[in-house]
Amino acid sequence: MNKKRREKVGDAFELVRKVQELLQEVKEEEQEALDNLPDSLRDSEKGEQMQEYVELMEEAEGYLDDAASVIEQI
Repeated sequence: MNKKRREKVGDAFELVRKVQELLQEVKEEEQEALDNLPDSLRDSEKGEQMQEYVELMEEAEGYLDDAASVIEQI
């Protein structure tokens, strides 16, 4: 791989890391909002949806970790 393509791979790696940071921040904010809901709302449709969003973001984080690991090997 030439230098130009290697730099592009490095850029891709940095973008994945940036996406991970942004997603982590949003997940933490959503989890905090969920934690601050009254118990009656936490068990409501809204609370369940918020919990699902947190879980989906955790799943996405796992995929991004996998992607970053693979890109690092290039």
